Amino acid sequence: MIRRCFSTVRGAMESGHISFLPLLIVIALSFAVPILLSPIRRLGIPVVVGEIIAGIVVGRSGLGLVSDEFVLEVLSVFGFAYLMFLSGLEIDFSGLSARGGLRASTRWARLRRNPFVIGGAAFAVTTLCSLGAAFYLTHIDLVDQPWLMALILSTTSLGVVAPVLKERGVIESTYGQTLLAAALIADFVTILLVSGFAMVRAGAALDLLLILVLLIVFVASYRLAGRARENLPAQRLMHALSTATSQIRVRGSMALALVFIALAEGLGVENILGAFLAGVLVSFLVGSESSMLREKLDAIGYGFFIPIFFVMVGVQFDLPALLGSDSPWATVGLLLAIAFGVKLLGAMTFRLAFGWRETFAASTLLSARLSLIIAVAAIGVEMGIISPALDAAIILVAIVTCLLSPIAFARLVPRSYRKARHMLLIGDTRDTAPLAGRLREIGREVAVYDIDHHAAPASASRSELSAALRTAGIEGADTLIAVADDDETNLAYCRVAREVHAVQRLVAWVRDPAFNKRFRDAGVNVVNPAYAKFLLLESMALGGAAMDGLIHDDETQEIRIAKLANPWLADRQIRHIGLPEGTRVLRVQRGGAVLEAEPSTVLKINDTLTVIGAHDEVDALMRRLASRW
Repeated sequence: MIRRCFSTVRGAMESGHISFLPLLIVIALSFAVPILLSPIRRLGIPVVVGEIIAGIVVGRSGLGLVSDEFVLEVLSVFGFAYLMFLSGLEIDFSGLSARGGLRASTRWARLRRNPFVIGGAAFAVTTLCSLGAAFYLTHIDLVDQPWLMALILSTTSLGVVAPVLKERGVIESTYGQTLLAAALIADFVTILLVSGFAMVRAGAALDLLLILVLLIVFVASYRLAGRARENLPAQRLMHALSTATSQIRVRGSMALALVFIALAEGLGVENILGAFLAGVLVSFLVGSESSMLREKLDAIGYGFFIPIFFVMVGVQFDLPALLGSDSPWATVGLLLAIAFGVKLLGAMTFRLAFGWRETFAASTLLSARLSLIIAVAAIGVEMGIISPALDAAIILVAIVTCLLSPIAFARLVPRSYRKARHMLLIGDTRDTAPLAGRLREIGREVAVYDIDHHAAPASASRSELSAALRTAGIEGADTLIAVADDDETNLAYCRVAREVHAVQRLVAWVRDPAFNKRFRDAGVNVVNPAYAKFLLLESMALGGAAMDGLIHDDETQEIRIAKLANPWLADRQIRHIGLPEGTRVLRVQRGGAVLEAEPSTVLKINDTLTVIGAHDEVDALMRRLASRW
């Protein structure tokens, strides 16, 4: 697909005619579509579907305002490669290990609840069913040969799955991570198999070894970059260059993507595989900076290049070819039935770890197909395997699945996954009420449960503790904070919250340090009275002489925690963000690291700042940090 546009580009450049009016129309459409879809956002229609439909309206099957201009071809091709790069970047291997949210007593039980195992099994079953369906389509003369069609039917759109999981607040749960793993495996293996199929089809079966060369380069690059990241001078250099003007991490990510795309092209491998591997490599390497870097890379891609690709998919949609074929709507209906059917059978593997409702919901979401199915179909057209009419039918199937899948998933997913994620505080009111008030001040939804009057004791059975947590509001909670007076009670509730209700973030106030290991073994973040004292002493020590006297008067001074969301304050030193008089930054947390809050410390988006000062000044600073404008 990427190579195909270069002949068009060279011909247009030789003619010397370049028009930017079609580009203006496409950019205007990409701007207008999200606005037009906002009134019906609750239906869960992906923006990319609206972009494709807008392209159909102005393209060859509609008003004919936009054609295959070479500028749009180049930007569209790069937009697709960039989309594959971001798909690889979505992989978070730290979050795709076996989760503690599903109780497992044996090795086999733990194995069958691993997201990769379930996702891989789902893709294997889907591929076998797709191959059978492809042979049937070959038998009725709808396709010339079954192999590429089987890969087309096996695809899943990671670009639809990941945003839906994020929007529903499911992505950090065991269920969400399993869905994400299934989509990732489907994307990666399909890209790999399509690359191999294209090389075999071109008569270069021996050149399949070149794919191994690309993978070897990927592994070598990962190891080399990993060593460089551990090198202290290299870390200091990267930190020094991470300014608003140089944006070294963004430049490095873009350069790495183009290196792998060019390498794949030079080896004769499909370029999308190179782009995908580059994204995976960046996801491996960025570590604690991942959220900030992803925001910037997402802004570049979804703000400009990727919408052009999807609008151009609609522009190139050939409705006359579809309508001119035999029984076009019967063909679309058959493909739709197969598309949902193979995913339903493949998703049966989810039943190993989840209920029937989660299984059916998974089958609907994994049925969403968009970018990859369109790309593979385009490769098939280029090879002469797929007719233009069938290509148009496949694009229409992709549009329909992306319209129906998020809506069906929202209806089928259990209610506990549909609720907004909130925090649950369990303990005595004298402890939970002040903490709940502070959390609500920074915009978090909080449920409070008075353990002295309602909750079951630590000696209660697992089912009784689970029932107490459900009464407390555990469904839909992403965080449990246990501050009861009894450590055994806190530990019992934390274990049930993790093992039965799959709550991923657990925090407990532990009074006896002898319990620390038991809490940490259960995956609970521990806060001890002694630790809190040392944390305060550490903050005062890091603040130097300027901190003297700031915390002596509890009536006028307070400590607040906030996340930096203001882009105007990002990439600036603390001394240059305009702190109110008498206000100080005690500490800066970035990912898993705690930085010294010195005047020269450069702040980044999503940094967590601990601030101390008078109430009014701290309030003003909190508003500035949280503002997105």
